[in-house]
Amino acid sequence: MDLLDKLKQRYATKAMNGEIVPQQKIDNILEAIRLAPTSSGLQPFEVFVITNKEIKTQIRAIAWNQSQVTDCSHLLVFAAWDNYTADRINHMFDLTNEIRGFKNEGWENYRQQLLSSYPQRDEETNFQHAARQTYIAFMCAIAQAAFEGVDSTPMEGFDPNALDEILGLRKKGLRSTLLLPIGYKDLDNDWLAKLVKVRKPVEELVNFI
Repeated sequence: MDLLDKLKQRYATKAMNGEIVPQQKIDNILEAIRLAPTSSGLQPFEVFVITNKEIKTQIRAIAWNQSQVTDCSHLLVFAAWDNYTADRINHMFDLTNEIRGFKNEGWENYRQQLLSSYPQRDEETNFQHAARQTYIAFMCAIAQAAFEGVDSTPMEGFDPNALDEILGLRKKGLRSTLLLPIGYKDLDNDWLAKLVKVRKPVEELVNFI
């Protein structure tokens, strides 16, 4: 079964059965996140993998009491940088030079271009830019989970300030953006499991110019 077939089958799982996802599948999902494209290759976010039952219970309480938060195998929390700083930008450029084994003049010029613009912008503008990058990685995680035969539930329905407090994110220079419970559907309690997936037809969605 190819990726499109898997995507046709996936949906936002409404109830999970608590079964543990094999570590190799989790590792593959995390690798898909790591490989996701981001603006300027900065990867301005971190991902927290929550299996601790007490922490998941705390998060469920500030996430509209959605059962998937506690009944999932692993809960992924995406958290974006709260700001772009010179240190953060330089780290990624230095890492690129280290891995590639050489310095490129055009790349170094681009580093200076970012350093002369991003850190000078206001913090909220920078956070919103970083937050949008998490959505790209988020979709890579959802697609890889589907490919692995693992169910997931994309979530924006939570109190980000409360979640930041639970995980101590602000002290780390991060702000939460998204939740992704990963696990296996509970067919007896998932009202959406047997319903037909609905999407707009291509002619309503795509414009050819």
